[in-house]
Amino acid sequence: NQIKMKKDLRYCIFKISDDRKTIENDCQGPDTETFQDFVKHLPEDQPRYALCDINYETDDGRKQNKLCFFFWSPDDKTSVKDRMLYASSKDAIKKKFVGIMKEMQVNDYGDLDEKSVLEEMKR
Repeated sequence: NQIKMKKDLRYCIFKISDDRKTIENDCQGPDTETFQDFVKHLPEDQPRYALCDINYETDDGRKQNKLCFFFWSPDDKTSVKDRMLYASSKDAIKKKFVGIMKEMQVNDYGDLDEKSVLEEMKR
């Protein structure tokens, strides 16, 4: 709720706990951080869920922002077991968040190209 209502966070990243029973906060970034800062906090070898407040400009020049849910699941560096665990828990965590306007599944850093993400926000 803090990221949506107070607007003082740029992103929140979540992980499944080591005992695999709960979803916990992994890290978060203040609203002064950028999309690139968010991407740097995603581990290259572990799945994560994330909320990121994306600022963009519409084609007619209006400044907008959307709360986007990211499902980060690097295909080539995680186990099938981890990918399945995260995939099966995705809907449960999404239901806890209000105000999600976009959802993106990203499987490598190339999927997180800022220009592509901004284009997706305009749709």
